Amino acid sequence: MEFEHAPNDPTRKELSPLLKLALELGPLGVFFLFNARGEQITASFPVLEAVGKPIFLATAAFMVAITISLVVSLWLTRRLPIMPLVSGVVVLVFGALTLWLHDELFIKLKPTIVNCLFGSILLGGLLFGKALLGYVFDSAFRLTDEGWRKLTFRWGVFFFVLAIVNEVVWRSFSTDFWVSFKVFGIMPITILFTLSQLPLIQKHALVEDGDT
Repeated sequence: MEFEHAPNDPTRKELSPLLKLALELGPLGVFFLFNARGEQITASFPVLEAVGKPIFLATAAFMVAITISLVVSLWLTRRLPIMPLVSGVVVLVFGALTLWLHDELFIKLKPTIVNCLFGSILLGGLLFGKALLGYVFDSAFRLTDEGWRKLTFRWGVFFFVLAIVNEVVWRSFSTDFWVSFKVFGIMPITILFTLSQLPLIQKHALVEDGDT
């Protein structure tokens, strides 16, 4: 599985790295801000008091922000990568349950559900001889079959590790700590893990015809 179509598709529109990062991290930033400043925000806009305590206000803002992020991404690229789309759908479903039932448990379960889902897709695909990582991440690079299998396995395991970490944090610490860890903890961990995979990617990268 080499995903040769990705870098050569003339209709494919790519976002700049900074804009892509902003679209991915922006909703998380909104989530953190509204949770941290929820009381001040509701004091300035009393109509929002009906939403409830800061975590519920943050959940509502998170849902709006991630919807805007998906719409902007679709408008700019004419497509939605699988991972942001699935994550966005889960946010909207579990966010709606959080607000409807007035129970913050559902939004706390969202990272666990998403990570288990992607981990199951990747490891399950390997059981059927399919390394699906390139599809999940909308990958634009090319690797050997062995490289895709190894990288898919590592990311599959990593997603389950993130799910376990999320469960430990929300069950063991306060809501405010969980929100902060979700924003400022998970991302650095993911970046470090991604960087640790660069040697594997370089080792199994397929050489483009123009590079020989």
